Amino acid sequence: MTPDWSPLERELALWWAEGKSLPLWWRDDDAVEPTAALDRLGALSEELSIPVHLAVVPAYATETLSERLAPSSGMIPVVHGWAHQNHAPALEKKAEFRMHRPVSEITADAERGLSRSQAMFGSSLMPMFVPPWNRIDHEIVEGLPSLGYKVLSTATPRKRPFATPGLWQINTHLDPIDWRGTRGLVPEDQLISQLVQHLQDRRTGVSDNAEPYGLLTHHLVHDQDIWRFTREVLLRLLDGPTRCWTMAETLEKDPTP
Repeated sequence: MTPDWSPLERELALWWAEGKSLPLWWRDDDAVEPTAALDRLGALSEELSIPVHLAVVPAYATETLSERLAPSSGMIPVVHGWAHQNHAPALEKKAEFRMHRPVSEITADAERGLSRSQAMFGSSLMPMFVPPWNRIDHEIVEGLPSLGYKVLSTATPRKRPFATPGLWQINTHLDPIDWRGTRGLVPEDQLISQLVQHLQDRRTGVSDNAEPYGLLTHHLVHDQDIWRFTREVLLRLLDGPTRCWTMAETLEKDPTP
């Protein structure tokens, strides 16, 4: 069934009429090596002229990945935890950076993640920390700036610009994958409705439009429907009153809350 994009078209028309602009960014998680799916991701980024911030798992990232992510590739490496390993008890939600281990051990993993990523990607790496499963406890967040991280990225609209002093919060907001169900595409009308509500909240001041609006994808598990929707939603947003955000823009700002 063809999805109905008219609610998004009407909302974007209001943004145009009110002279508002949406900062837009794209994050894709779980990269470890070059694959056909990664090539497809890069090709889509190039086609649409929007960079993709690629969350790389440091413990398993290969040297061939560092070669693939040349500065001109349109894919910007960021740090995706350490080993994407679940340390939560069986009845809790999966997490690598929640308080299921000593703080010193968890912090050491975050430090290793940045160190290895910097060694692999050099100046191409942006010091953004993306905790696996988008879960992290505040005790760990507080220590990230001293390790060298400048941005924390999880999911859902942020409550404040800084996760902790010296650490920007730049989240993702729209995830097209039905993780708890089919693991395919969430029904498109549902995604469009969710997107429109997010934009309405930003336009009316309910949520913070200074935070870049983030699309979250996972190239390794995309089926054809997810690839199609990803392209379509980005095309429609990029045709609206939007501007592409990259982390370099935020690094130029004063990190003092």
